[in-house]
Amino acid sequence: MTSSDVTPVPPIFFVANPKLAKRAMMDTAEQVGMETVPFSCSPCDGGESPARNMAIRTRKNRSLSTSSATACDYRRSQSLHGPSPVTTFGPKACMLQNPHAVMHIQDPASQRLTWNKPPKSVLVIKKIQDASLLQPFKELCVFLTEHKNMIVYVEKKVLADPAISGDESFGAIIQKFCTFREDLDDISNRVDFIICLGGDGTLLYASSLFQESVPPVMAFHLGSLGFLTPFNFETYQSQVTQIIEGNTAIILRSRLRVRVVKDSREKKARVDDTGNLIMTNGDSEGNRKAVQYQVLNEVVVDRGPSSYLSNVDLFLDGHLITTVQGDGVIVSTPTGSTAYAVAAGASMIHPNVPAIMITPICPHSLSFRPIVVPAGVELKIMLSREARNTAWVSFDGRKRQEICHGDSITITTSCFPVPSICFRDPVNDWFESLAQCLHWNVRKKQHYLSSEEDEF
Repeated sequence: MTSSDVTPVPPIFFVANPKLAKRAMMDTAEQVGMETVPFSCSPCDGGESPARNMAIRTRKNRSLSTSSATACDYRRSQSLHGPSPVTTFGPKACMLQNPHAVMHIQDPASQRLTWNKPPKSVLVIKKIQDASLLQPFKELCVFLTEHKNMIVYVEKKVLADPAISGDESFGAIIQKFCTFREDLDDISNRVDFIICLGGDGTLLYASSLFQESVPPVMAFHLGSLGFLTPFNFETYQSQVTQIIEGNTAIILRSRLRVRVVKDSREKKARVDDTGNLIMTNGDSEGNRKAVQYQVLNEVVVDRGPSSYLSNVDLFLDGHLITTVQGDGVIVSTPTGSTAYAVAAGASMIHPNVPAIMITPICPHSLSFRPIVVPAGVELKIMLSREARNTAWVSFDGRKRQEICHGDSITITTSCFPVPSICFRDPVNDWFESLAQCLHWNVRKKQHYLSSEEDEF
C-alpha cells in the first residue's frame, strides 16, 4: 500500500447523530458556495458510504480459523467522519478549505460514543502468559457470552494456554469463541468494540491489529503501570453494560502513519558492449520496497548495536531542518509523550492536542531540545551521507529493522485514530493517570507560617 493508494479522508469529527453530519455538510456547502453532496451512512441508510468507498463484507463463518458455530450477517458499527465548519474572520475573510486535512480541533468534553446499531461482537485481548489474568478473562467471557449474548473474538494463541484449553468447565464457552491469527486473518470489519485485559501494551497491541478504522477500545487496568487503562475490573459488569448501552465519553488518540521505503540491494547481471558480465544494483525505482505501519506511541530511530553516534537527516515537508547526531531520535504522538519521549526529556502533551513530537535521544549538542510540530506535517528521516553506521527503527517497540543508505522513513498524522473509552472524561482521566502512575508533582507540602513566625 503506497501513499497514492490512500484516499483523502475528511477531518476527524466524532458525530453522534447522522442527521447532524448531514446538516453540517449542507451548511458548509451553503457558506462556501459549493454544490451540496448527499451524505449517506452505510449502517443507517443500508448502502455503501461513498466517502470511504469500502466494500461491504459479510460474515459466512463464526471463526476465521476454525469454529463450528454460525451467526447472522452484519456490519460493524462505526463512527462517522463529518466535515469541519467553515471558519470566518470578519465580514469577508475566511479559511481556505484544505481537502487533504486530517484533523479538526474539538472540545474534549463534546467527544461522546454512541452506536448506530446495538453492538454484537467484541474482541477480548488478554496479555499472554500472565496467570493473574486467567480468572478475569474467564469471568469476562462468561459474562459476555451468557449474559450479553455477544460474539466474542479471541486470538488463537490465547486459547493455546493449557490453563484455558484444559479447563473442562470453560470448554462450553470456548466452543462459542471466534478465533483469529495475527497478520493472517482480517477482522477489521467484524469487531464492534475491543476490551483489553492487561497493561498499556495490550492497548498498543490492539492498535497494531487495525491498520485503518479502529473499533472503540475499553482497557482494564490489570498490568504494571496502566497509564492508558482507566477501568478497574472489580465493577466490570456495570461498566461493560454501560458501554454496550452507549453514550460514554471517548478520547481520539491520534496515530502516526509511517511508510518505510527500502532499496533492494540484490545484484543484477548485465552484459556490456565488449561482452563482459557486470554486476549492478539494478533499477532503483523498480526495486524499492515499501511497508506501512500505524503507530500509537512512537517511532524510534537509534544507532542499534554500533558504538558510533547515530547520524540521520530530518526533513519537514521536504525541507532539511536538522541532522540528528546522538543515540537517536523519537517521533511520537501526544499519547506517546508520556512514554519513551518523557523519559528522554520531552514535555507531556494531552492526547487531544493535534501535534507531533520530535525528541532527540542523548544528543551530542547541548542546544538540541525537544520540539513540537503541527499534526499533519510530513517528516522524513534518512541516513546522512556522513553516517559511519546504519540505523535501526522500531514502531511502538515492535517490528524492529535496520535502515541503510538509500532507505527512508516517512511519518505523518494518520487519518485513523484510536477511540479510547474514558472512565470519566478525557481531561480528568489524563490528570488522574499523571498523578497515580507517574506521581506528577508529588511532594511534601510546606507548613503554614503563623503571624509570629512571619516576624523572624
